[in-house]
Amino acid sequence: MMCGKEFPVALAMIQPEPFPGSFRHDGMPFEEIVAVSLKEIEMIQANGFDGYIIQNRNDAPVRQQALPETVAYMTALAKECRRKYPDMIQGILVNWDGVASLAVAAAAGSDFIRVEHTYTGVEVGYAGMLEAQCVDICQFKKRIGSHIPVYADVQEVHYEQLAGKSIVDNAWDTVMNAFADGLFLGGQSCEESIEIIKSVRKRLGSKIPIFLSSGATGDNISEILQYYDGVSVGTWVKNGNMRNPIDPERAGQFMEGVKTARKLRENSRDEEKL
Repeated sequence: MMCGKEFPVALAMIQPEPFPGSFRHDGMPFEEIVAVSLKEIEMIQANGFDGYIIQNRNDAPVRQQALPETVAYMTALAKECRRKYPDMIQGILVNWDGVASLAVAAAAGSDFIRVEHTYTGVEVGYAGMLEAQCVDICQFKKRIGSHIPVYADVQEVHYEQLAGKSIVDNAWDTVMNAFADGLFLGGQSCEESIEIIKSVRKRLGSKIPIFLSSGATGDNISEILQYYDGVSVGTWVKNGNMRNPIDPERAGQFMEGVKTARKLRENSRDEEKL
């Protein structure tokens, strides 16, 4: 269960227009940026999504430490989204700064943070090297007395990990040594994603919530959610480009698959009780 919602949980990625101070900001007033995001949340709520993750993806390129204006605008946006839609799950993902994400979430009263790059280990990508933030996040969490859950990606698929650990060992490390409350993971295909979670579950057991991090589509989600506790979807409901707005038709199709998955899981639980 997440924030009162039964698993599997369906979350959409809300990726606002570029904030002031970012490279791609074209002068759009912040009030308009907020209005566009609120409209998108209204639409996904109408389609049955349980919640959303706010991610400033459109601010790219960014370094690992977020700019002060980014933290300020993310906080203001998150607080307004929370005020307008208090019953929806709200996650925060500040690119690529987990400490900033926790600061925003604590100020806005969010339900969890997602640390995509990078909670443990070291990665290399177009913006250079990203190093583990688990120590800084845990220390900051303790310092401010926060109980906001930290969900961490394990070996994010778009960056190269500078380590030889398997995804199973990395998942165990992320939970047992870095104290993540939940995980995001996935593969390059539906089959690989299912194979990965089966292996991770054998090592970690069933108590740690695990969300699908990538590769979800309206065609495969009913099958994948037989294994995962939830999903965050972005690319597919945005017609293949994360810079696009969420397509209402695709959002509806995606949630039909989620509903099918919930029925299948409920039937499976009923059979186990017999």
